[in-house]
Amino acid sequence: MTERPESVAPPAGRPAKAALAAWIGSALEYYDFFIYGTAAALVFNKIFFPASSPATGTLLALSTFGVGYVSRPLGALLLGHLGDKFGRKRVLLATLLLMGLSTVLVGCLPGYGTLGVAAPILLVALRLLQGLSAGGEQASANSMSLEHAPEHRRAYYTSFTLSGTQAGQILATAVFLPVAALPQDELLSWGWRVPFWLSAVVVLVGYYIRRSLEETPVFRSEVASGEVAKLPLAVLLRDHWADVLRVVVAALIASVSTIFTVYALSYAVNTVGLSRTPMLWVGVLANVAAVVAIPLWAKLSDRVGRKRLFIAGSLGCAILIFPYLGAVAAGSYLWIFVVGIGMFGVVYTATSAVWPSFYGEMFPARVRLSGTAIGTQIGFAISGFLPSIAVGVAGTGRGAWLGVAAFTAALCLVNVIAVATGKETYRVPTARLGLKDPAPDRREAGVPR
Repeated sequence: MTERPESVAPPAGRPAKAALAAWIGSALEYYDFFIYGTAAALVFNKIFFPASSPATGTLLALSTFGVGYVSRPLGALLLGHLGDKFGRKRVLLATLLLMGLSTVLVGCLPGYGTLGVAAPILLVALRLLQGLSAGGEQASANSMSLEHAPEHRRAYYTSFTLSGTQAGQILATAVFLPVAALPQDELLSWGWRVPFWLSAVVVLVGYYIRRSLEETPVFRSEVASGEVAKLPLAVLLRDHWADVLRVVVAALIASVSTIFTVYALSYAVNTVGLSRTPMLWVGVLANVAAVVAIPLWAKLSDRVGRKRLFIAGSLGCAILIFPYLGAVAAGSYLWIFVVGIGMFGVVYTATSAVWPSFYGEMFPARVRLSGTAIGTQIGFAISGFLPSIAVGVAGTGRGAWLGVAAFTAALCLVNVIAVATGKETYRVPTARLGLKDPAPDRREAGVPR
């Protein structure tokens, strides 16, 4: 692999604008994620699968939600290659438009009563396009913000991608709550469509911001020096397969999120018999706390490093998952809120704040987008199935929470091993990230911290 002969920093970028562009794309992605899942649970069985029994229709509707995960790895392969070959900006524009158009079109789809079997087929097709877009959105946003950021603030600026995910969930909740309260006839005729149409506003704002953003200084430097890989995927698999595998395993920390948002809610409502509303509010308040905590953790990471915060967050989740699920099993709303917000809104965000920079810093610019996209999407896809695996391992009884907590804690420990055996990257100059022989750290080079 060809390496730069010098550790010359690329020209200054536009970190604030890049962070805003990353934030708004992530907000749109998770706004879509949440409103689609809510609509699938509430109305899609009646609109797109009315010929089925209620139970079967609900199962089919929820299955269309999971279809999006099928195309995410494909999106990571395709968009990662394009981003490393033609630039981050083009991919950011493409993912934003594809996600926004697909979401708006879902809101325009006629139901089964109008199109027959073509209606659910078109719904699945649009969901596949959404997954394709999501497969490259977050990695391209992270690469863009990282490569625009000052060397001593890379974690802070890349953390806005993850802040956007929390904001998207909060926004989606705010939009869907009044819609879900509409009379049944109005909800099924036009009400459910409004949240999907509103995504067009986010797309227009995001497109304006991203269109006016310059390509990253790092990528422009790669183009000028002729170091852009013709086949980024081949270079990635040849020279950086171990880092891709490390990202896959590290990304399993997302299992904490799926257990918190999916398993705990289902266990609380269906097994313990708790009210759905307070359990939903735990998630909302935890996301509000996360919006505040993520940039603070990221700032600390720029001072003390990526690994120690990531490991601390993982170990904290491994411990706190026991009292959280125990509180759910006991039906203690007070401790559900206290421990749930503390674990997911504060401790888990120590990993969320760090990984956008930590994963990207494992790879050189020529394969950064591909490596981050492929590694994270495989890890996230595995994490998406973990609630089902956890239930299969622990069962569905009232005492099953202990087995699920132990299963989640074990995954956190596997994550700790993957992170602990990786290289610390926060002091490496941006131009030398991912290379086998990086330059001396930034303090020796006179770069401020």
